Amino acid sequence: MANITAAMVKELREMTGAGMMDCKKALNETDGDMDAAIEFLRKSGAAKMEKKASRIAAEGICRIACDGNTAVVAEVNSETDFVAKNEVFQEFVQKVADTALASGLNGGKNGEDVASLLEKDGLNDLLVEKTAKIGEKLSVRRFERVEADCVATYIHGGGRIGVIVAGAGASDDSVKEALTNIAMQVAAMSPQYCEKSDISEAELAKEKEITIDSALNDPASLPKPILNELFDKVEADNLFSAEDAAILKEKKNDKYLFNFLSEEAKQKLAGLAMENKDKYMDNKIFSGLVEGRISKHLKEICLMDQVYVKAEDGKQTVAKYLESVNKELKIARFIRFEVGEGMEKKNEDFAAEVAAQMAGN
Repeated sequence: MANITAAMVKELREMTGAGMMDCKKALNETDGDMDAAIEFLRKSGAAKMEKKASRIAAEGICRIACDGNTAVVAEVNSETDFVAKNEVFQEFVQKVADTALASGLNGGKNGEDVASLLEKDGLNDLLVEKTAKIGEKLSVRRFERVEADCVATYIHGGGRIGVIVAGAGASDDSVKEALTNIAMQVAAMSPQYCEKSDISEAELAKEKEITIDSALNDPASLPKPILNELFDKVEADNLFSAEDAAILKEKKNDKYLFNFLSEEAKQKLAGLAMENKDKYMDNKIFSGLVEGRISKHLKEICLMDQVYVKAEDGKQTVAKYLESVNKELKIARFIRFEVGEGMEKKNEDFAAEVAAQMAGN
């Protein structure tokens, strides 16, 4: 058996980034053959990946790759934010984005085409290698491609958010600058749709139902005539506790009434309101309240209706801003990736984890 020296272990560790004991074991298993030891570590890394498969990787970063009017944003996850700041990890994520751009695959927000992407340019082997080197579960979660007349991109928070905005109808320098500004808007304001026409009738109906129910379940915000009707019902049927009944009698017309009523009393009023839902739907005042809330919500989730974040008057919408730049300019689509959105995140207890590791040694 070859004599495994500290210098050999050090060399292998520098070449692979693997732990010292892993490097020593690899050299012992391969009789000091450096190339074979590297292969051993890669295979070992694959085994480690399998062991890590059930662990939660909800941190990470987004990276973007561009070529002319085509751009790709990719999200790769790690288990900890600490690893997300690692240069080796960041280089790997950029490699994923570059490979996705070259692949011609479209990807998607739900991980479509990821399996196909990992087959490109040795990416899966590289994932195994980086998992072994970094020591955490890494996961290529998703990527998405955009092609348009003009494309602008933006990375926020060191990679926590990645945005691509696709413009149509114009493509000069002023348009590029405007789209970059809109990419920042998308990062900051997180719109869900480009404009109202993108929302289906089913989604609008669902939004109306949610708005109605939330209004009825918040009696303090109900129109005064409806609220007085609920109060009359409570008093007639003696539905409140003696304490809440006394408060209602004393402060019925006080705007701070709900600061004094118990949670039980508020829930009772909400329950009564929900019981009369069909009746209140025909109430013009209540219908106006609902439509007003829906309109406000749509302005918040539709990019074109949002107030442009750099508007000097604090009122100019994104649509009006784009019109001021170039009347032919339209937003064809946008993509916004935020690391870990929609994923379960691990509740870290670092001290407990260290203690568990020490107990297992």
